[in-house]
Amino acid sequence: MSGNEAEVIVAGHICLDIIPTIYEKQAGMEALLVPGKLVDIGPAVISTGGAVSNTGIALHRLGSKVKLMGKIGKDQFGDAILNLLRQHSSTLVDGMIVSPDEHSSYSIVISPPHIDRTFLHSTGANDTYSASDLTSEQLQSARLFHFGYPPLMRRMYENDGAELVLLLKKVKDSGLTVSLDLAKPDPESNAGKADWRAIFTKVLPYVDVFLPSFEEILYMLHPDYYEQFQQECLSGDLLPFASGALLSEISEQLLEMGAAIVVLKLGEHGLYVRTTSNESRLLTMGRCSPAQEHLVNWTNSELITSCYKVDVVGTTGAGDCTIAGFLHGLIRGLTLDDTLHTAVGVGACNVEQADATSGIPDGSVVWSRISSGWTKHEMKLNLHNWSNNEDGLWVGPHHKSVEKGRDHL
Repeated sequence: MSGNEAEVIVAGHICLDIIPTIYEKQAGMEALLVPGKLVDIGPAVISTGGAVSNTGIALHRLGSKVKLMGKIGKDQFGDAILNLLRQHSSTLVDGMIVSPDEHSSYSIVISPPHIDRTFLHSTGANDTYSASDLTSEQLQSARLFHFGYPPLMRRMYENDGAELVLLLKKVKDSGLTVSLDLAKPDPESNAGKADWRAIFTKVLPYVDVFLPSFEEILYMLHPDYYEQFQQECLSGDLLPFASGALLSEISEQLLEMGAAIVVLKLGEHGLYVRTTSNESRLLTMGRCSPAQEHLVNWTNSELITSCYKVDVVGTTGAGDCTIAGFLHGLIRGLTLDDTLHTAVGVGACNVEQADATSGIPDGSVVWSRISSGWTKHEMKLNLHNWSNNEDGLWVGPHHKSVEKGRDHL
């Protein structure tokens, strides 16, 4: 593989984040957004955001050869995005799509001290991303194609996801393994009102690894549960409702829709994975299909791992980096057990820094911390009928795998 050839393509949503420093003295959001008022603020942090940037840069820092394929406009924000990406590697941007007729996506992040952030977001060129933006030649050397945040990309969810189907089918026809991540849309937006069950039914046959968060998939697949839990929980934190039984129910439906591997992000509670019982489906995953010697380990498995213990500085990009860890393990041919450990290990490294990716080290450093006895948090979710094995994983009732993990770390 030459220096410019990528083993991983990360495509989908990318934007420029503008984050003004807001001083402690400001008395809440209502004191900031007053018509006609001049509010004294500090310097702005300028960074890239979105799945393309967060997951892509994390994979690059872990040691994967990555090419980014986000879509931006030919404007000042687009130039800023490219310059920020080049600071990590000049080859990262070789696949970026620059449209002279679009404006680049950006977010203004209003983040007063001790108050939840508010995002003012323009989707920009992400809305016109289409299957025609990708050529077969761009896919030739790669092994895995990761696509992130289609709910924030208009053409990807219009017409029951017809364009997303075209895009992912093109990738699958080129022999690559396909992974897909989501974002939770504004409930009042067109994306929030889309028929996501219909979209998943059409899209998931072309998705090998599906990696939404629990809250995203609950909102999109089971809005009845979502509304019920919202009413029962005044804090808005739905993760405690992620019982083993409900995770099994959701993953079963997603596997039946066509995915080979379902990974559900559980925030501070860890990571859940469920894999198909059909070995032939795993073998048709493309260039990152599980190695033959680990096929039993990846087949018909159901596992949860809690998070590793660290001092948390910030959680920006934690989910995207956890995904990067899972994909890195898959690319490196690890067992499912080791891939899960790697995923939450990378997520833990992420939250040790305030920004999205600077805490991510080379994969060997993550594996060294894991192998040296890195301790995990106690599992707090309701896992009735699950068992805890000696390797720090909770084993679900659908788990049939017998191979031990951690032989490659």
